Amino acid sequence: MGFVEIKKILSKHQSMDFEKVSFVNPNARGIPAPINESLSGKCETCKKCSTICPTKSIEVLSNKEIQFDYGSCIQCGMCSDICPENILQDTGFVYVFTLIRQDLKINFTSGNFVPVESEIPENVKKFQKLTSKKGMKYREVAAAGNNSVECELNASFNNFFDSEGNQVVSVASPKHADAIVYSGPVSKNMEGPLQTAWDCMPEPKALIANGSEATSGGIYPLGKLPSEPDLFIGGDPPRPDVMISAFRYLMGKWNFSFQNELLKRIKDIRK
Repeated sequence: MGFVEIKKILSKHQSMDFEKVSFVNPNARGIPAPINESLSGKCETCKKCSTICPTKSIEVLSNKEIQFDYGSCIQCGMCSDICPENILQDTGFVYVFTLIRQDLKINFTSGNFVPVESEIPENVKKFQKLTSKKGMKYREVAAAGNNSVECELNASFNNFFDSEGNQVVSVASPKHADAIVYSGPVSKNMEGPLQTAWDCMPEPKALIANGSEATSGGIYPLGKLPSEPDLFIGGDPPRPDVMISAFRYLMGKWNFSFQNELLKRIKDIRK
């Protein structure tokens, strides 16, 4: 055995530690949030953010209340760039995923909100019993998206993110899968194939909406789904570490609360 091989054996592994992930990426815009809460009363007379948002993920409800649908937010930063009072700011927060679609919708009143703790759905509990120890196999269905999600999924299998080392494995047939991971807004032509893939799978099984298009349709109407998704992942596309962390969360291998962690991030920015 040569010196190089011995050095590699003794050196520290380079794979990402998913027990110590950071929900914030300083190099990413992340999702926006009202940071300067003292100025939020001016929003009703402006509404530039809701007008410019390409996916209509922002709605100004009153002079002090703004609703964000982070499931449809593509983290483009256009709203924070155009905000004349600098009320909206990019948070760098990229870990946008939940088991319940409604939990990705947050109403800010004077820049603040109270986090909601949702119950784990029964189907997810059954899925966790199946996958918490043995891991998860999934079949990916590209349902008329822009292929960016597929690029990030491919990257998730490199030796840094190491998806398979985290017991998340892609398989060639839905008959061998525990979950369907779909991307894109689900066009008319893809509704049938997605339904067929879903019907092939044995119970318990999970449907995963991977990316903003899959969660909300993005700039397109969301097509017909075979079932209500069991996991919603925001971002266009989500990063590989975000996807793997979301899968681990669905399997019950990791605890996470989107709303609680986002609130912590907002408070840290305000300090």
